[in-house]
Amino acid sequence: MGKYFKLERRINVKKAPLLALVIILVSSLLAGCGSTTSSSSSGSDSDVKDPATITIAWLPNNAAEDFKETRAEIDKVIEKATGLKVEDKLTTDYGITVEAIASGNAQLAFLGGESYVESHKKNPKVVPLVVNSGASGTLEDALYYSRMLVKKGNEDQYKSGSDYSIANIAGKKFSFVSTSSTSGFKVPSSAIVSEFSKQDKWKNLKAEDLLQGGNGKFFSQVLFGGSHQLSLVNVLTDKSDISAVDDVDVVSYVDLTSGELNRPGAVYTVKKDAADPFSKLAGAQYVIIKSIPVMNGPIAVNSGALSKKTMDAMIKALTSDEVAKNEKIFIPKDSKAKGFFNAPQHFLITDDAWYQPIRDLSK
Repeated sequence: MGKYFKLERRINVKKAPLLALVIILVSSLLAGCGSTTSSSSSGSDSDVKDPATITIAWLPNNAAEDFKETRAEIDKVIEKATGLKVEDKLTTDYGITVEAIASGNAQLAFLGGESYVESHKKNPKVVPLVVNSGASGTLEDALYYSRMLVKKGNEDQYKSGSDYSIANIAGKKFSFVSTSSTSGFKVPSSAIVSEFSKQDKWKNLKAEDLLQGGNGKFFSQVLFGGSHQLSLVNVLTDKSDISAVDDVDVVSYVDLTSGELNRPGAVYTVKKDAADPFSKLAGAQYVIIKSIPVMNGPIAVNSGALSKKTMDAMIKALTSDEVAKNEKIFIPKDSKAKGFFNAPQHFLITDDAWYQPIRDLSK
């Protein structure tokens, strides 16, 4: 994936043995018993009584109207597999989603890595159910990107020679997504601290120092968009100079105009027919100045709120060939449909250990 600074290498290096362990573990389980098991089903309380309705909590990024069809299709798969009614809990704040799954008010949630880690910390019974693979069909490339973006026309001030750099971001207006967002806060804040703590002026810089702007602060102003879409709106409307935005939550609103996908220097343009919150920003452009790979977030389950039978049924259904070929869930490359996952990805089993690199960012 090219040359990244040491934080990104740290993620990839630490991930490799974990990925190998997960794959070996899954293979042995499948070979040994002929059924699909995971940390979710094996950790379930044997006497758990299923609720009449399974509630799925969705992060603000995934609660947009554009993704309604994909959400509904996932609901249908779970309803058919379990025989239980499924309803969506569309949230407006990351913290609400985390609390919903941790408390058991929602039994399932589609989370990012950091919001999963927070949920598991609140309640260890919150564990991964499945995660979407990479294009290879494995966990090896089950990644998306945390990016720092600037409005087109402002990118030259973030160049160092022919390359882009974050060396000039101190004193700027910066937009994060939420403190519970992996790619919208955890990863970019760690990248900033790693870069600037080498300087005497910022040698004591910590991620929490980036939460507020002002005199004597690292940034002149700090905003939180609440979603990746709104963090992107912030930079396109000059509310921020730089915004942290992932690729997967805004890909349906923009086109790659020039450069290499998700690489520094790539230019993206808002589509003419983009839905809200971009309906009045058609033609607006942004440039990537920093891009960092992040492991995909899971569909997580509160294993203390559903029976093992129900969780096993969901895993079997979600990891099936039928779901992998469902074009309303895994969107084909040339389709105009909008969703969270792209073909030829499919769902795989993973476990809590796979997200250890996210926890390591706090060390």
